[in-house]
Amino acid sequence: MAQLDVQPKRKGSPFIWIIFAILAIATAVLLYRGCNRTQPLKLDTSDTIKKDTVKTDSSVIVTTQPDWNSVDFTIPRSSMAEVTDTAIIVRGNDKYTIYSLGENILFNAGKSTLQQGAAEKLKQVAASLQKRYKMAAIAIYGHTDSVGNAGDNKALGADRANAVKEWLATKGGILPDKLSVHSLGEKQPLATNDTDRGRAQNRSVEIVAYTNGENQ
Repeated sequence: MAQLDVQPKRKGSPFIWIIFAILAIATAVLLYRGCNRTQPLKLDTSDTIKKDTVKTDSSVIVTTQPDWNSVDFTIPRSSMAEVTDTAIIVRGNDKYTIYSLGENILFNAGKSTLQQGAAEKLKQVAASLQKRYKMAAIAIYGHTDSVGNAGDNKALGADRANAVKEWLATKGGILPDKLSVHSLGEKQPLATNDTDRGRAQNRSVEIVAYTNGENQ
């Protein structure tokens, strides 16, 4: 009988399987990264938008506030149909309107209590404010002449301005939160303090409505 030369089967090398396993893992990793790259990156811009909006709004508020320190009390005179009393001087420009009343019209000399006749003058001013500038910011300035002590003059100017503010708020129908008081005393005189006439002009109360070019 012929002899059969039967060789035993060789077992596969384990290194081949290790290489296949490494390739399979690498392929899986690459596929996973590729899937993630297809998703767009989402950014939460809500906070940024909110912050920008707040900044914009606050800047608008700031720019619309009156600069009460820059009021020019010597601007040209103007007229209003509802202000018929010649003792009330009206001045105006594109930013504010000024109602000027002399000291002798509203107060006795050296006093801060409104005289009886003052109410009729203030009624006309209040009616004009209600008609034209109902929601406008309003400042009340107290002026004095240079006679006497500067500190006393400033205090007197403040007392007179506060008396006018109180009347406008309680009897003139003007919203209290729209009113502010500023005492200039003998500073920023409207006329010269070297003459009796000039000093009389300096003893006054100015009611300033901030219009900023628009009727409120």
